[in-house]
Amino acid sequence: MVKRRYAKAASFYDLIENLTTGSHESKMRQLSWSKAEGSNILEVGIGTGRNIPYYPVGVQVTGIDFSENMLNRARDKATQQNIKVQLRLMDIQNMEFADNTFDSVVGTFIFCTVPDPILGLTEVRRVIKPGGKLVLLEHVISDNHILAWVMNLVNPIVLWVGGGNINRHTVDNVTNSGFAIEKVTTAGGSDKLIEARRQV
Repeated sequence: MVKRRYAKAASFYDLIENLTTGSHESKMRQLSWSKAEGSNILEVGIGTGRNIPYYPVGVQVTGIDFSENMLNRARDKATQQNIKVQLRLMDIQNMEFADNTFDSVVGTFIFCTVPDPILGLTEVRRVIKPGGKLVLLEHVISDNHILAWVMNLVNPIVLWVGGGNINRHTVDNVTNSGFAIEKVTTAGGSDKLIEARRQV
């Protein structure tokens, strides 16, 4: 269901994102990529390639997504901006990469849509080298108990309309998947920038 939704949304995804997000999100995406380490980086859920302008210079980036339509949009952006990225059609919950492949993994607003976030994060842990860096910019449930209650209440509607959950406990999920949290930064509203490292 999620895969079909994003395949259909690819053609107008950027338009909706441009209308509903501001410059703050662009700054947070740029900040997220500044936290990545090493020369071999994986972007999970690359979508239409909104992060491509923020890729560090001189590194190899591989981007995966489970929607061919989204990847086609990302491919066009990379070509237009003359930025090299290897694009692969792949599900984060079942990646084809060997163990211990990447120095860092970066994802922005992806784990609100992954059907089984623990499975996805466990796969991410598998493909990161021991001691490697995980950087996630994510919609998560609010720390405010009243707002969290409201988010839980309306989440089924938001999920049905937009395809993403607004009440995920992503910081806890990262920890429960075998990562050590290094830093969590509030990125506006209930969004969080999560920096973690694979434990050796």
